[in-house]
Amino acid sequence: MTSFFTTSIADADPVISAAIDDEVRRQADGLELIASENFVSEAVLQTMGTVFTNKYAEGYPGKRYYGGCEFADVVEQTAIDRAKEIFGAEHANVQPHSGAQANMAVLLTALDHGDTILGMNLSHGGHLTHGHPLNFSGINYKVADYGVNRETEQIDYDELLKKAEESRPKLLICGASAYPRTIDFARIGEIARSVGAKVMADIAHIAGLVAVGLHPSPIQHCEFVTTTTHKTLRGPRGGLILCRDEFAADVNRSVFPGTQGGPLVHIIAAKAVAFGEALQPGFKEYQRQVIANAKSLAQTLADAGLRIVSGGTDNHLMLVDVYMDGKGITGKAAEKALEEVHITVNKNTIPFDTQKPFVASGIRLGTPALTTRGMKESDMIKIGGMIAAIIREPESQEVKASVRREVAELTARFPMYPDHYVSKGAEADAVN
Repeated sequence: MTSFFTTSIADADPVISAAIDDEVRRQADGLELIASENFVSEAVLQTMGTVFTNKYAEGYPGKRYYGGCEFADVVEQTAIDRAKEIFGAEHANVQPHSGAQANMAVLLTALDHGDTILGMNLSHGGHLTHGHPLNFSGINYKVADYGVNRETEQIDYDELLKKAEESRPKLLICGASAYPRTIDFARIGEIARSVGAKVMADIAHIAGLVAVGLHPSPIQHCEFVTTTTHKTLRGPRGGLILCRDEFAADVNRSVFPGTQGGPLVHIIAAKAVAFGEALQPGFKEYQRQVIANAKSLAQTLADAGLRIVSGGTDNHLMLVDVYMDGKGITGKAAEKALEEVHITVNKNTIPFDTQKPFVASGIRLGTPALTTRGMKESDMIKIGGMIAAIIREPESQEVKASVRREVAELTARFPMYPDHYVSKGAEADAVN
């Protein structure tokens, strides 16, 4: 009888095995510029595939509803302790499966059904969970929103104060998914206190920058802080909640049993590994390079005649207006044309966009993943030139062929996951 435990992915499921191989090649052979994506280390990758995936551990360290959790407790407590150390937080809950579930748990903690929230408009850079009408946040709570100034395309804090005074929210939500400028958490905290509101800062995008002091921290200004763990933090896909001790018990109850059951112990273990990496001195140098690369890429695109929303970037991402009042192409067309040359971006609305969200006038670009591969400013200048060339002539097969060659040359200089990847060139050599 063949042992169940000796089956490889290739033998067990050739379809999925092939898809994995194809995805490894796609990531290695392309330029990943989606701002919300990054590449985890081999250690994080390996940890996600451990036997902790087999373990049910409902509850929290020392207080579980299942036996056999002594090693799961070690894993979770380590992740908690490291998260608190990274951000200087009083309490951390590492169980949320995603940033959206982290946000849901905080809203359940801070609000009653029908209370008012004040969040950043999605089309101005906010997030679905900050009050979009089709999201739980918009379905269960009254929503007021704020955005950016039409001229500066940056948050107008005086206008935010007016919106807060008008709507009198119980919770003010700050943080963004497509905002390239520094967020003034201190000012937002003052505004919230002036109207008797609590604050949730969603730092999913900038958590890595906050962790090393390259973006102001919201911890001392906000009752609740949420983040994903897979963007600039460079960990596995998941969520994290940080809060003050006075809210710890309520937050824990809102996560379990409030919004989810058994935690994903293998993912929590991978979070712990990633948090350990974030505590190393080299992590700050990495984040410095992320910002330097973003500034270099934004400047290169601006020099090529593309409009950078808000005039630049302070963090890891930028919004590029590729439509430019009809003189360019839509974000949808730009995303498709760039994908054809193995440059991955996402279409994105820009403030006061006249296009529908699925079409959009802009694209969102981020530098965390390419910085992880080791690329620097000189590489961003080359990449900016490739992007500009495609956007100028999206139908030109000659331009696309030239850019594909440039992409292949650049990615070959920065290999990734060598134990998992065999290049097409190497495969051809092996056959011959």
